Amino acid sequence: MPPFVRCLAAAVLVALTCPSAVPAPVDHPAGLSTDDAAQIDRDLARLIELLDRARKEKPLTPERADLIADVDVYRKGVVWALKYEPKLEPADVALVKKSLARGIERADALVAGNPTWAARKGKLVHGYVSAVDNSVQPFGLIVPAGYDPAKSSRLDVVLHGSSKPVGLSELRFMSRFDEGDGPAKNSPGTDFIELHPLGRVENCYRWAGETDVFEAIAAVRRRYNIDPDRIVLRGMSMGASGTWHLGLKYPDRFVALGPYCGYVDTHEFSQTPLSNFVKVGPLPPHQERGLHMLDSVDYAANAGVVPAVACIGEKDVFFRAHVIMGEAMAREGLTMVNLISPGTGHVIDPKTHAEQMRQIRAFTDRGEDRAPKHVRFVTWTLKYNECHWLRVLGLGEHYARAGMDASVLADGTVEVKEPKNVTRFALLPPVLQEATPKLRVDGAEVALPSRDKTATPARPVIGQRGGKWAYLGELGAVALGGKRPGSQGPIDDAFTTPFLCVRGTGRAWNPAVQTWADASLRRFAYEWHRYFRGELPVKDDTAITDDDIKRNNLILFGDPGSNTLIARVLPKLPVKWTEKEVVVGTATYPAADHAPVLIQPNPLAPSRYVVLNSGHTFHEKDLASLNYLLFPRLGDWAVLKVGAKSPTNPSEPLEEEVIRAGYFDERWLLP
Repeated sequence: MPPFVRCLAAAVLVALTCPSAVPAPVDHPAGLSTDDAAQIDRDLARLIELLDRARKEKPLTPERADLIADVDVYRKGVVWALKYEPKLEPADVALVKKSLARGIERADALVAGNPTWAARKGKLVHGYVSAVDNSVQPFGLIVPAGYDPAKSSRLDVVLHGSSKPVGLSELRFMSRFDEGDGPAKNSPGTDFIELHPLGRVENCYRWAGETDVFEAIAAVRRRYNIDPDRIVLRGMSMGASGTWHLGLKYPDRFVALGPYCGYVDTHEFSQTPLSNFVKVGPLPPHQERGLHMLDSVDYAANAGVVPAVACIGEKDVFFRAHVIMGEAMAREGLTMVNLISPGTGHVIDPKTHAEQMRQIRAFTDRGEDRAPKHVRFVTWTLKYNECHWLRVLGLGEHYARAGMDASVLADGTVEVKEPKNVTRFALLPPVLQEATPKLRVDGAEVALPSRDKTATPARPVIGQRGGKWAYLGELGAVALGGKRPGSQGPIDDAFTTPFLCVRGTGRAWNPAVQTWADASLRRFAYEWHRYFRGELPVKDDTAITDDDIKRNNLILFGDPGSNTLIARVLPKLPVKWTEKEVVVGTATYPAADHAPVLIQPNPLAPSRYVVLNSGHTFHEKDLASLNYLLFPRLGDWAVLKVGAKSPTNPSEPLEEEVIRAGYFDERWLLP
């Protein structure tokens, strides 16, 4: 299980018991008549009232919280539509009113104890509460007529294409799946369930969009009998890019991949001859390094673990993307299956898609092999560190290629070739469970303790000791210092698991820095709400509890004078910050108009992050443009020179200049 999924699982019960509540908006978009506005306000208030009743009248179990989320997605969609649509056309007004009616219909049924949609076949809308920010997120589902809860079902996760984020994004997405809650008239005759995540609209399933896919899968598995060995990931266009991105980085989570026309890199894709494309030329070194976290072409070797059946149109303007991936696979000794649809452009050809699905079925019929005898795995970051019974726990250098190649021999011996850029790793069940387990790394025997077969399954951690590979202990008992899975950066990674922004309330050392920090928090709240579709979690520093620190990445805004949490963690951070100066490495900057921005393991809760004065390091210009632009801009740390002016509009650029930026080393120290 990926580290962030384990983290979310620990926080999900808290999120389920505290669903977000957003008050009815005061303003209305243009295009609403007085009567329509009054009706919408009444219906929205009624829906919120019913949701409150549903939360209070019975114990809020995870099952009931899921049902409440199925209702709350309608409220959420309406609130975002009214806030971000400058004008509603008549069809939009009808969609808002219909969505409110559907939400009230479901809320009435839930309060009455009769949520009929829970057992419905065909198309339907579901929701869940995200552990990341406590927001409710929708997903679409297509349940076949023959689904039998007593039998485990294949699940196809289908990622949608590019859809620019607008106020109506949720409602339009949900309308594709909302056929009412009565008996389905046209349930599909397939033998698998289709899950359609929203992915927080438009980010190519990166960052919180990545988390959304796995949270949606978990939500479906709570409600339906899903076979974990028959989960397919597929999609078209941006959905295909997301399929490459997630499928190759989590190759043991899916039985097969089905990308249809999707990009796989940043630089060359940005050169596509389309008028709206933004060319990405040579970047600063720290940004170039960060692309290795995202560009799925760098993970092509993992197609040897999870099979991919790709498709693309012969005349697709993005045809080059699949050529790039095919060449990358060839360099890894693999042959890419790429079905080319004659004469078609950037569309799904039914005949080619049918052949893709036929070939995918060969893998789903067989199911995923959870105990392969050979595993070859490539990564560039500990964020993506797991493949079947191999888990990478330390790298020599982040954003440089790392790889492992391991085999189980006939006598149970595990043979590991010399790991590349890997400093420690673990081997998980079912390997090395013999009474006298045998392991060779780079041809040398590694002594492992004998074990009683009745004991807890062995999960040995192997690392360098005295220049040789050695047994360090068992996973969970060995202290993993430095960068490790789930605590590896960059700054943007802090917003993929539960986080909490902390606002300083004390007296700032330097007014200009405090003005900038306050504006930075306002900007993040605006961008998160509009583009990541949730309320930004924010508390004052004086209100933070031990439980907050334990459960969340802390995002601290202010300076050591204004924010007590910054003052508490600062002595353990690799920077110096006084009223007079900011010291980063050997460089010193005046504190009157300079501030450090960084991510570190939280000294108060080492399994969580602490971030100083930053939300996402990309901003509205990129969020509103093209999803391939959502790559890290600062790495792990930066020094910013700030101005004293604060824009009144949070969408306006701040007065700030990046002086230096980069990455901490594998010990979380400045190189």
